[in-house]
Amino acid sequence: MSAYPTSEGEIAFDAPGAGKPCKTWYKVIGNLAESATPPLIALHGGPGSGHDYLEALIDIYEAHGIPLVFYDQIGCGRSTHLRDKAGDESFWTFDLFIKQLDDLIDHLGLRQKGFHILGQSWGGMLGSSYASRRPQGLRRLVLSGAPASMPLYKKACKQRLAELPEDVRTTLRECDRKGDHDSPEFKGAAAVFMKNFVCRLDPIPEPIQRTFKNVREDPTAYNTMQGHSEFDTVGSLKDWEGWKDAHNIQAPTLLLNGKYDEVMDFVVEPFFRTINKVKWVTLENSSHVSLWEDRERFMQLVGDFLSYE
Repeated sequence: MSAYPTSEGEIAFDAPGAGKPCKTWYKVIGNLAESATPPLIALHGGPGSGHDYLEALIDIYEAHGIPLVFYDQIGCGRSTHLRDKAGDESFWTFDLFIKQLDDLIDHLGLRQKGFHILGQSWGGMLGSSYASRRPQGLRRLVLSGAPASMPLYKKACKQRLAELPEDVRTTLRECDRKGDHDSPEFKGAAAVFMKNFVCRLDPIPEPIQRTFKNVREDPTAYNTMQGHSEFDTVGSLKDWEGWKDAHNIQAPTLLLNGKYDEVMDFVVEPFFRTINKVKWVTLENSSHVSLWEDRERFMQLVGDFLSYE
């Protein structure tokens, strides 16, 4: 990525209730001051995954000249970590992450020029919640592998688990019954789920491996909001129904998911029903990280959508 105009920075973030000064780390690809094109702000998944795997979006800059803004959400990556807030559902809220995003947008001076948002997985949930508040400057929205409803997502995960071999299902069921989410047995069985419905590439691209490592090294936000596994949401997000606010989204929106995605079609469909200006494409050759698994098609769809006048 160093072959392109690149800048990095940190800004102070007053995280309510954090009890200490916090910072947001960000990276910009392209020149925001000179570009006439609104930049694309990338919201990573997790919560707590970090921006690393979204670096594939460099293809959008190469093909369309759209500047990119990456950042690490509070609690992960190069932004401030808050391990002492483990289990504190009153701290890890949508309002917290939206305030961080708003602060970054204002710091970069993007309100008048405008900006696009691409949210992947949890980042799509965050993006939809943000867009439903009709923020000044938002031009277009891309939601990739983003659940419209966490109860529906939980139902989808049960269906996907049923597609796995019986021995894998038995191991996951027994480990869950015992509250065992750290043993080699659980991790091995969980990896089978991830291989089928999260990333089907072999080997797993290095930026995605870094993303998994981010969550392993600091699972504070993930464990509090999602839970201890990808396929059983027991944290604070478990009852979230983002589609109920999606009618407030004014920005044209592109919905993307994969044929083998843990976020199955019926989990996306409520967004399609409720967002006013919306297009939906299911990519045939991918699961949850379509931007890597079906990279050329993904980038074509997103680039064309963002470039449309």
